Amino acid sequence: MTEVPSPQLRISDQNRESALSALGEHMTAGRLDIDEYGERSARITAAKTRGELGEIFADLPAPHPRYEDVPQAVAAPEPAAAPEPRPSGTPENWSPPQRFLAAIFPLTLIAAIALIATGTLAWPIIFVPIGVGVFGKAMWGHGWNHDAEHRRRHERHLRDRERRRELRDSYRRDLGH
Repeated sequence: MTEVPSPQLRISDQNRESALSALGEHMTAGRLDIDEYGERSARITAAKTRGELGEIFADLPAPHPRYEDVPQAVAAPEPAAAPEPRPSGTPENWSPPQRFLAAIFPLTLIAAIALIATGTLAWPIIFVPIGVGVFGKAMWGHGWNHDAEHRRRHERHLRDRERRRELRDSYRRDLGH
C-alpha cells in the first residue's frame, strides 16, 4: 500500500516546474484564463509545501504536479561515506600520457608564440600546439575537455532560474508592484 506523503513536506524546484507545466496544460485546454494562470503560477512559484500546491490544483482535473518518491520513515544517520569518485574526464583520473599532453600543450603554445615574436621561426610553428591539441582530442575525446554533463546541468540551472524570475516579474506586473 502506498501512503500519501504529508502535505507539510517541502517541495523542490522540480516539483514547481512540474506544477507550472500542468498549469500550462490547463490554460491550453481553456480551463484557466490568462489572469488566473498568472495568479496561480505566481502562487506555485511562492509555494513551499505539497499542501500549498494541492490547494492550487484542488478545483482542476488531472494533470497535477508530480512528486518524486520521498521515504516516509526517518532513516538512521549513515556513517560518513567515502568521497564520491570523480568522473573519468577529471585531471585526477587522467593517464600519464594525458597528463603529459595536458602539461606540454600550453608550453608548446607559449614557445611557438615566443619564437614567432622573436623572429626565430616563421608563423607555421603555431601548428605544433594545434597538432598537440588535436592529437589529445582524438585520443581521449571528452576526457580532454571539461565535463560536458556538468556544463549541461549548469545551463539547465540558469534557464530554470531565469524562467522563475520571469514568472515572478510577470506576477508582480500583474499585481501592479
